[in-house]
Amino acid sequence: MARNKAGGDTTTLPLFPNEALAQEAHVPATLNSGRLPSYIKDHRTRLRQRFRDGGAAAMPDYELLELVLFRSLPRQDVKPLAHQLLKQFGDFARVVSARPERLAQVKGVGEALITDLKVLEAAAQRMARARVMQRQVISSWDALLDYCHTAMAHRSTEHFRVLFLDRKNCLIADEEQARGTVDHVPVYPREVAKRALDLDASALILVHNHPSGDPSPSDSDIDMTARINQALTPLGILLHDHLIIGSATELSFKTEGLL
Repeated sequence: MARNKAGGDTTTLPLFPNEALAQEAHVPATLNSGRLPSYIKDHRTRLRQRFRDGGAAAMPDYELLELVLFRSLPRQDVKPLAHQLLKQFGDFARVVSARPERLAQVKGVGEALITDLKVLEAAAQRMARARVMQRQVISSWDALLDYCHTAMAHRSTEHFRVLFLDRKNCLIADEEQARGTVDHVPVYPREVAKRALDLDASALILVHNHPSGDPSPSDSDIDMTARINQALTPLGILLHDHLIIGSATELSFKTEGLL
């Protein structure tokens, strides 16, 4: 509330009328005019030029994250927030894939920024998925692994998905079947088999992640795989593989002789 010369009260209008931006209004007083100080403007110009010249490979995670934050927070020095997000979550991929409720706990992060990060995550997953859908998994195996890592490697809880293949081993459907805790995900073999019949699938690949980063299978992973295989075999549906996705690598049941 401000007081005018006549002694009356006048209402101060909010700087950010948009509610989402108001949540992110942790800006220095020098930015309240709506104009970026030259040192921030020049910094943004230099980063954008470096990205145009050298692409993402020429930039560390914090600078690439700054480029994302520029558009979400147009009137703020975003470097401190970029460093804070990386400190909190570890790397660029983990920032983008972090759960919204965890992102919201970081000071300076509001709904607008969370939405932008989730759009970026969805775009990355959709692009990776497009490289494998309706293609033979044998000829596009590296692309399939890239997709699985993009979709699952940085999740903080276990996710279980099934890749359904036709008679030519082309991927016809990719569905997340369940979500669990940090070290367990509930899977129901009969439901997996029923869905395979619904899709007229001839073969499956099971995929789940280990948030610990270590893709080594647990006893329950091995048991669950065996039970799903038992449910599929009488139906004439082949279980090609079970992939466990870790933070930097993956484990194949078929390669390890577990299937």
